[in-house]
Amino acid sequence: MLKKTMSEIEEAHFTDFKKLNENHSVVVLDNVRSAHNVGSIFRTSDCFGIKKIFLCGISSPVDNREVQKTALGAELSVPSSKREDTKSCIEELEKEYEIVSIEQTKNSVYLNKFQWDISKKYAFVFGNEVDGVDELIIGKSKHVIEIPQVGLKHSLNVANSASIVLWDYFNFLNES
Repeated sequence: MLKKTMSEIEEAHFTDFKKLNENHSVVVLDNVRSAHNVGSIFRTSDCFGIKKIFLCGISSPVDNREVQKTALGAELSVPSSKREDTKSCIEELEKEYEIVSIEQTKNSVYLNKFQWDISKKYAFVFGNEVDGVDELIIGKSKHVIEIPQVGLKHSLNVANSASIVLWDYFNFLNES
């Protein structure tokens, strides 16, 4: 079996990205402190057609060298906006998007049980590496999704969580 050439990969990527970019969903980073995690989430967002990323609170801005090093140019293909705080960002977005926090709560729905709706636009909220999504933001969320886990830590890196959730949504869109 032969690996694809770069031109084959880029051609397929452009077609898929153009199709997926019509979903208009966005990502909100709630005080994600690691620039490497922010950069990785940019790459994942580019890969799965996310319209925009909102960098809230202490989340690293796109001009951070470590974000750029990890994003490998995805910070240029996915628009972003730096916001002072997550609360005001969510209050603005909830007029147009269903807010979906990714967090472990007493009422969260497992990702594999969540019912995506093709007619909805989603704002996916991913939280701080230690504290997760702020309680206030969870309270303002229409949905809270949890990734099922069986290990002893019951904790995934925020960039890995973003990859899993956005891939699941991407998969749903492609099957619809």
